[in-house]
Amino acid sequence: MQCAATYLYFIVASGLGHRGPGWGYKTEGERSSPGGIHRSLGVWSLEAAAAGEREQGAEAQSTPGNLSSVGETVAQEKQHIYVHATWRTGSSFLGELFNQHPDVFYLYEPMWHLWQALYPGDAESLQGALRDMLRSILCSRAPPGDPAARATDTANLTTAALFRWRTNKVICSPPLCPGATRTRAEVGLVEDSACERSCPPVALRALEAECRKYPVVVIKDVRLLDLGVLVPLLRDPGLNLKVVQLFRDPRAVHNSRLKSRQGLLRESIQVLRTRQKGDHFHRVLLAHGVGARPGGQSRALPAAPRADFFLTGALEVICEAWLRDLLFARGAPSWLRRRYLRLRYEDLVRQPRTQLRRLLRFAGLRAIAALEAFALNMTRGAAYGTDRPFHLSARDAREAVHAWRERLSREQVRQVEASCAPAMRLLAYPSSGEEGDNLLSSPASLLARIGSHSLPQTNNWQKGMRAFWLI
Repeated sequence: MQCAATYLYFIVASGLGHRGPGWGYKTEGERSSPGGIHRSLGVWSLEAAAAGEREQGAEAQSTPGNLSSVGETVAQEKQHIYVHATWRTGSSFLGELFNQHPDVFYLYEPMWHLWQALYPGDAESLQGALRDMLRSILCSRAPPGDPAARATDTANLTTAALFRWRTNKVICSPPLCPGATRTRAEVGLVEDSACERSCPPVALRALEAECRKYPVVVIKDVRLLDLGVLVPLLRDPGLNLKVVQLFRDPRAVHNSRLKSRQGLLRESIQVLRTRQKGDHFHRVLLAHGVGARPGGQSRALPAAPRADFFLTGALEVICEAWLRDLLFARGAPSWLRRRYLRLRYEDLVRQPRTQLRRLLRFAGLRAIAALEAFALNMTRGAAYGTDRPFHLSARDAREAVHAWRERLSREQVRQVEASCAPAMRLLAYPSSGEEGDNLLSSPASLLARIGSHSLPQTNNWQKGMRAFWLI
């Protein structure tokens, strides 16, 4: 598996400005064909999805020894896991649990490079590029571009080009780092400064060789906003892909995003541009001092109100994406449900041992006592957070779950609940003042809620999805 080399080629290609087909800019064929990306954040057309479902059923019946359907692979094959999350949901902690497991090769947000290189592209336009990048990482298919140029571009690349390489357990432990204080099998956070001192960058070929040794590859990212984009990858029996989707109370997400407002401003604008592509939104951007032409006039507001405007709007888009994902998963066929695991951050930090065992079973990984102790200790810290919002450390789980109650104003809470109410209901997050608001519902209650709660008013897309899954 050439996951590291393929990943680094994408970094190089994005930096060189390769923006051809497959890089998120839909070709004429994609726009017009039944299998192209649907208008709503990359949801595949119902006709193509239904055709694929029928093909899958036929192949499942004709393949000897196949226990269920396409995508159900033998245990000896490499398992791929994609952690599907969004910003400030606790995905770094979830990803770190995989990073610590000695049987896992872990990549932290590889799509960051592409997202930054193609700024200010809106999130919808980038969904196809992100999907193609993920596919290339997983199956080592040659990315777009000239092979000779690709060989030249990647010849001198090292692990230093990887996003957050200083906390990667494979890079920061032997054999890639002989001077590391911990072996790969030892559980414990990697201090980024210590890794940088002790572990000089190595060639990507060496990391690629290490990647081949691991039975499970986990990729965590926050920029794919639509579960439907991943369906073609989940269907591919050669990828053996599963998805863990992480949710968190939107009010806690908003509180955390406000703490990190400046670090999330650019990405929030990209998300918000998905909804508002017209001239009116560009006028709003100019009014808030964003996107002004050189020499042009713009009324720049103070930094905090400007950032809050974009963060609040982006959260509304994210909640709509969550709702689509929940409805999509709710009506999915059994083969897809077996490849999908829903997890709430609140359940993970309140029941770290139980939820960790659930995750490991889903990923086909063995339980490790030291990893359970690590998960418990990481949720029993002395405080909610640190002055470094993007730095992983032990947190007080109860404080992390309830901090929004003390830090958000009533108006902020009301605004989030108004925007995210449908998704909150399906995720069993009670609104302020509702019965059970002081104690989040249990996972069993969550499953019951998703199975029986009346849906919000359906639109044509939701009706179409329900019809599709009945085919």
